[in-house]
Amino acid sequence: MKRLAAFLMISLVPALPSMAQQNWSLKACIDYGLQHFGTVRVAQYQTETANQQARQALGTYLPQVSATGNFTDNLKLQTTLLPAGFAGPEPTRISLGSKYQTNLSAQLTQTIYDKSALLGMKANVPNQKLADLTVRQTREEIIYNIATNYYQVLIVQQQIDLLKDNLQRTQQVLNILKLQRDNGVIQPIDYSNTEVSYNNTQSQLSVSENNLAFALNRLKYQMGLPQEQSLSIADSVILRQIPAVELPQFNTHSLVAYQKAVTNLELQKLQLQRIKAGYQPTLNLTANYGTLALGNQFTDGFRNFTGFGSVGLRLNIPIFDGFQRDAQVQQQRLTIMTQEEQLKLNMASFGLQFNNAQTQLQKTQTNIQNDDRNVKLAQEVYNITTLQYKQGTKSLTDLINADNSYRQAQSNYINSLINFYQARLDLEQSQGTLLTFYNQL
Repeated sequence: MKRLAAFLMISLVPALPSMAQQNWSLKACIDYGLQHFGTVRVAQYQTETANQQARQALGTYLPQVSATGNFTDNLKLQTTLLPAGFAGPEPTRISLGSKYQTNLSAQLTQTIYDKSALLGMKANVPNQKLADLTVRQTREEIIYNIATNYYQVLIVQQQIDLLKDNLQRTQQVLNILKLQRDNGVIQPIDYSNTEVSYNNTQSQLSVSENNLAFALNRLKYQMGLPQEQSLSIADSVILRQIPAVELPQFNTHSLVAYQKAVTNLELQKLQLQRIKAGYQPTLNLTANYGTLALGNQFTDGFRNFTGFGSVGLRLNIPIFDGFQRDAQVQQQRLTIMTQEEQLKLNMASFGLQFNNAQTQLQKTQTNIQNDDRNVKLAQEVYNITTLQYKQGTKSLTDLINADNSYRQAQSNYINSLINFYQARLDLEQSQGTLLTFYNQL
């Protein structure tokens, strides 16, 4: 009932498990990681950056308004010389302008046609799509890393349980051997050899317990859980019921890495169009309005303002830039061709990863079934040999061999479990279905 209550608590509040909870399910760990691991926030910041870049691109086609103001005190006015006969019989030197001058003005520029800016706005869609794909990729990476470390914890826990069981069985044998040694039935060396085996198992148990602490710490890190917080993995049917995994058809287009590569290629092609658009004219509407005050007295510089204004069109026609833009076009074309070739290589690599993961999963499924049968057979042999040893029909060597075979079968089964769950995760990753895997937990 306690385990059921813990499971219900995790199911009801998966994203923020209570500090008082004793056990965490795999889904609860992933839910927590998807909200607290640092890369999630990084991906969210990238999405917001894409949104702001879209606003910036739109802003290039909105009115651009600015205002300026200045006050000038002409400490020494510029003079000019009027020729003779213009203001008198002799040349006359006069000062130009006023000592004090105040000028306030506002300028407006509105783009009417700029193909480069239009293409910049067109890039907003793939740019935001790329940010969304980055978020999805980040979520998949978190799911993969948490699941991998979660399975590692479960496997180590299983190893510890098996070692404790081995210790208990070896202790029972030691109790029998002690009586036989004390009664002179066996040689002391037989007891000592079994005691060595017991001590070795204790050492293995100590190592596994340390490995469990390390595995839990790695899992906490992948979840974004503080290291000082305790974490206990829920008892699970995962290790007792190996799920049947259907082998799907491979679809490259479902992979985030493929979609990101295609979107990046689309952005590079838009960039090529933007560079080419630099050859085309641009047309802008310009307008300005201001007011001006002049005077030779300080106060005159702030009164008797006179307004002025203008409106017009500005056409800019590129003629020759020293072949700079042509070099940019060629560079961008090379960039596109490079990414196209890289995409082909990646597609072949994606297919290879899928085929390898599929083959590995099929192999581990077969191995785990065989090793499971071997564990049951080895346990049966050990139990029978133990009984026969107690009855005196089997030697101590037979009992030790049966015990070693049982331990080896258990170790093989544990290794098969690790390989199976890793192969399953690799298959989910290679076909882009980690989110589906998570949603089905």
